Amino acid sequence: MSAHHENGEQSQALVPTTHFGYQEVPETEKEQLVRGVFSNVASKYDLMNDLMSLGVHRLWKRFTVDLARPRPGQRVLDLAGGTGDLAAAIYPRVRPNGSIVVSDINPEMLAVGESRLADKGIIAGVEFVEANAEALPFPDREFDLVTLAFGIRNMTHPERALKEIHRVLKTGGRVLILEFSHPRWPGLQTMYDMYSFKLLPRIGELVAKDRESYQYLVESIRRFPDQETFKVMMEDAGLERVEVFNLSGGIVALHRGFRMD
Repeated sequence: MSAHHENGEQSQALVPTTHFGYQEVPETEKEQLVRGVFSNVASKYDLMNDLMSLGVHRLWKRFTVDLARPRPGQRVLDLAGGTGDLAAAIYPRVRPNGSIVVSDINPEMLAVGESRLADKGIIAGVEFVEANAEALPFPDREFDLVTLAFGIRNMTHPERALKEIHRVLKTGGRVLILEFSHPRWPGLQTMYDMYSFKLLPRIGELVAKDRESYQYLVESIRRFPDQETFKVMMEDAGLERVEVFNLSGGIVALHRGFRMD
């Protein structure tokens, strides 16, 4: 084997990879692939959430906002906030003098969110920022509350996003992360797998005309760490008093943590 060929193989082996659903892809490509998925589904995203969760995602989000306890005058960051449904629920609780930043990596999702909130008369005190959660363009200790619903499993380096969340939280500030997780009830996993792998991509094909994006979303749920592993990841990022709330038998978990330093 020539030295040139050996060097080529070595440099190929050194390219770090990550998962995109069940595929292994170069780390540098994942962000673009995820952007593509959400660009494709932005206009139908909330309708698909209703269909996929039978409307229950609204209850999960309501529980999240109730547990977040946003108060008047607070500054809130809704990460991966896309279509703005969490921001819409938080908004009346922080007004009249509080503010919300809705941040997402995907401009199409932000456009849907901005127009939806404007339709509800939610304009003053809301800002939409296109940003990568792994490198947030905000100063240290800027926010009282950070929320993140169904977004962290799509990030290339979730641990970096968690460190950034810790950085931008004020002392005593809290983060609530809502994400699909690992069912805890006996027998639920089998039913959930059948529903996820057989039905959801089919719904995606029929409603959003995009089977592949929903196949990815199902696979990305399976690749995400379980409740305890993710709790440790949050603690490793500096967050304290981390608690886990299993919803719908653990199909979804809400993790809450605080910045205490």
